[in-house]
Amino acid sequence: MPLKSILLIVVILVITSICVFSQNATVVGNITQIDSLTPLSGISVYLDKTNLGAASNGNGNYTIENVPEGDYTLVVSAIGYFTHQEEIRVEVGENVKADFAMIEAISVLSGVTVMTGGDTGIKDIPGSVQYISPKEIQKNNYTDINRTLRAVPGINIQEEDGFGLFPSIGIRGTGVERNSKITVMEDGVLMSPAPYVAPAAYYFPTIGRMQAVEILKGSSQIKYGPYTTGGAINLISTQIPSEFSGRLNLIGGSFGGRNLHATVGNSHKNIAYIVETFQYGSNGFKQLDGGGNSGFSKQDYLAKFRVNTNEDANIYQSLTLKIGYAITDANETYLGLTQGDFETSPYRRYSGSQVDQINTNQSQFSLTHVAKFSKLFNITTTAYRTNFKRNWYKLNKVKDSTGTKTKIDELLDNPTGFDDAFSILTGTTSTNDDALFVKANNRSYYAQGIQTVLGFNFITNNITHEIDLGFRLHKDQIDRFQWVDEYAMDNGIMKLTKVGIPGTESNRIGTANALASYIQYKLRVANFTLIPGIRYENITLTRKDYGSADPDRSGVDLKERSNTVDVFIPGIGIDYRFSDYLSAFAGVHKGFSPPGSKEDTKPEESINYELGVRYAKSALSGQTVIFYNNYSNLLGADFASSGGGGTGDLFNGGAARTKGLELQLTYDLLSNLKQSAFTLPLTVVYTYTDAIFLNDFDSEFGPWGEVIAGDQLPYLANNQFTIILGLEHYKFNINLSGRYMDKMRSTAGQGNIPDNEMIDSFFVIDASVNYMLHKNITLFSNVTNLTGQVYNVARRPAGLRPGMPRAFNFGIKVNF
Repeated sequence: MPLKSILLIVVILVITSICVFSQNATVVGNITQIDSLTPLSGISVYLDKTNLGAASNGNGNYTIENVPEGDYTLVVSAIGYFTHQEEIRVEVGENVKADFAMIEAISVLSGVTVMTGGDTGIKDIPGSVQYISPKEIQKNNYTDINRTLRAVPGINIQEEDGFGLFPSIGIRGTGVERNSKITVMEDGVLMSPAPYVAPAAYYFPTIGRMQAVEILKGSSQIKYGPYTTGGAINLISTQIPSEFSGRLNLIGGSFGGRNLHATVGNSHKNIAYIVETFQYGSNGFKQLDGGGNSGFSKQDYLAKFRVNTNEDANIYQSLTLKIGYAITDANETYLGLTQGDFETSPYRRYSGSQVDQINTNQSQFSLTHVAKFSKLFNITTTAYRTNFKRNWYKLNKVKDSTGTKTKIDELLDNPTGFDDAFSILTGTTSTNDDALFVKANNRSYYAQGIQTVLGFNFITNNITHEIDLGFRLHKDQIDRFQWVDEYAMDNGIMKLTKVGIPGTESNRIGTANALASYIQYKLRVANFTLIPGIRYENITLTRKDYGSADPDRSGVDLKERSNTVDVFIPGIGIDYRFSDYLSAFAGVHKGFSPPGSKEDTKPEESINYELGVRYAKSALSGQTVIFYNNYSNLLGADFASSGGGGTGDLFNGGAARTKGLELQLTYDLLSNLKQSAFTLPLTVVYTYTDAIFLNDFDSEFGPWGEVIAGDQLPYLANNQFTIILGLEHYKFNINLSGRYMDKMRSTAGQGNIPDNEMIDSFFVIDASVNYMLHKNITLFSNVTNLTGQVYNVARRPAGLRPGMPRAFNFGIKVNF
């Protein structure tokens, strides 16, 4: 073909393309959050039944280019927000502008179910608060609450098993022992198996089935006792959808990892429902001497059913029944590694832990009635019951050839001093048939109660008044019925030689009866908000100890004790808004934790202060807080999981103080590109914590020991730092998350940390990718510990424990 002909064809094609595109139009707009009008980034905007779409940038702007003439349905959607649809007409050569104000799905829930009201409600709380949105949760699909909370300042975490099955969480230096110093809730209901009498139990709500997470600190937390020193964590379960919809997530990965999440639900005029299951498991990453599975499996089921009046009824009412059941079988152990073995084989597990296993089952029931008498007055009442059973069957002591018994924590601290026992622990054939003592830590719990909250608001002379009045009648109980089995070690294989009698090791019942109430008043005048409040707790704790010689519980050797506490817990928070974007807040409140049943045990009490600044404008948002907690009495706890004797008793630790700094900052690095289809959010989170004892005392609790004034509290890192970077498009997102944890000491002390008491610092990076193959189908992949760093996370309960090694996951998410 002649060159002139080729050039002519090219020119014609170019001119044709220009003409075609010049006939197309552009759809533009801005997306904000309703009420606050804060720009929302990463919101998906697309024309239904086409491949045309975009995502809003850091300023909330979106642009869909080259849209042919025609009629379209413009869809605006994001996880955690109600979906908007608008019919638009596109004319040749014209731009179409469509702005949207998004409504958070969580904002329609009862104030009893949620603490913050989502991102929309945070600005109205005069205190430190964080909200982990559904969008953030879905980015990484974590099943580990420890990893989910890494983006929250002020959180203290001790990892244990690598999978987050048994988290130990504290807030602002409260101590991390099995979440025993914070208030843990699901949908506003206490979720620890026995939150008053035995809060340190091996259950935490499954983060994988949660829609969002709220963390409340400062003076506003007094509504959510009984623990008011550090803060409250409320996990919000999947809401009933407003229309028929569902989800199916299938994910598999390293170490035989598998994950199934399925939901389906619908809302009709007067009835609604959702059913859900979340199931996951792994073969484990630890290598048991002689082989074997070191993993776990967990199945979690939940259903909600709601009946309600018409929306326009004179008095709107709804009644919601929630039922849940969860089962866990985990081949987990208290037995860690010696320093030398950790350095050579960090993922090893000794032969002496081959029969260790924990089995749990948990059920929950709640019935919630909501009555909205008007826009000014409403009442929400919830009756609830949780049941929890667990048996952690685990090695406790080893007997050497001389007949000397040694606890496993002492054995791993000094393996050369107990060389005979240590060799049995690692597989050498034992001389005695009763060389290994495996304790069945068999316990059952229940918690039940009824709580009512009355909300009343009104306006007088441009002054807004909001009054919340709450009551809770609660009872919980723990029943210990334990025994010890004996084993011989035969060339690396444990052989059962004697079956223990249930009730012959620990045989007692602890009970708590509590009456709690609070009143909180919010007054808003122009830019000034004041929230005073007071909580009242009346608690009676009792214990009946039948003794190891009375497994039938005849009461022949019954020992009883009780303790009662009656306390008022005041608090006040102040907030001043300098502009629509900048505010400052301050608060002071009384910190409180219930005592144990021992008569001489006092409640934990402190005076807590905080001062902070909050900013949110366009692509930049952040919060900085300084806090100071002054304890008049810090409670210690004798938990086996913390390296103690396992009695569960609380004891007075005297005066202490914690202070620190919290920083959270988020900025979209592409916000200046107004027409960009991408967002590049960068989040920086930093926490500084300094916690010391203020008096001398001798403690029988191992991690405290002989305390001298000025000693630092164990298992609290001075510095924590998280950086999160994401690249987001309406079709995909890529996320990187790095977490630095400063070194920690495992025993109270001052100065340089001895090598045998140090938890090393570490920096771990995770990554994830989501790609929208279809508007209802998304492909997912993530990797935890991207660089494959080997690091120790604890020296308790007994020996060193590794963090999660590098692991890959791949899956598909289907929505309908």
